[in-house]
Amino acid sequence: MARWSLTVNGKQQEFEAESDMPLLWVLRDLLGLTGTKFGCGVGACGACNVHLDGELVPSCTVPVSAVGGRKIVTIEGLSDKTDHPVQKAWLEEKVSQCGYCQPGQIMAAVTLLENNPHPSDAEIDAAMARTLCRCGAYPRIRKAIHRAAKSESL
Repeated sequence: MARWSLTVNGKQQEFEAESDMPLLWVLRDLLGLTGTKFGCGVGACGACNVHLDGELVPSCTVPVSAVGGRKIVTIEGLSDKTDHPVQKAWLEEKVSQCGYCQPGQIMAAVTLLENNPHPSDAEIDAAMARTLCRCGAYPRIRKAIHRAAKSESL
C-alpha cells in the first residue's frame, strides 16, 4: 500500500492504495466520486471516461501509479452546478434513458467539442463510437452535441 496525492477536479486528494489499483476504483471507492461508472472493466464501453490532462481516457484501464502529477477531471468536475453547456444540452434534448452511460458520454462529448467546435454527424459518430449506450440514444446524443456546439458559453 502506497500513499498517493492526486489533483482531481481541481482539488488535491490524498489516499492510500495499491499502485495497480485502477483510477476508476480510486475515484469511486476511495474518493466518493461515484458519477464515473463501471461498465466493462477493459476500456471498451466508455462508462468510466474521465479527462486526464484534457485527454479522454477510460479510467478502468489506468493504474493510479500512472496519474501522479496529472490533472484529472470527472463528470463532477465539469461544473459546480451541472450547468456545463454539454450537460445543459443533454437535459434539453432529453438524451438520458437509463442514464448509466451518460457521464461517460458527456465526458466524450466535451472532449470532442474542445477539439472540434462544430462537428458533423459523421465526426460525432466517429468520436462517440468508443462510448456505448445500451438504450440506443445515439440520435439524441448527436442532437445534444450539435446544440452544445451552438452554445456561446462553450
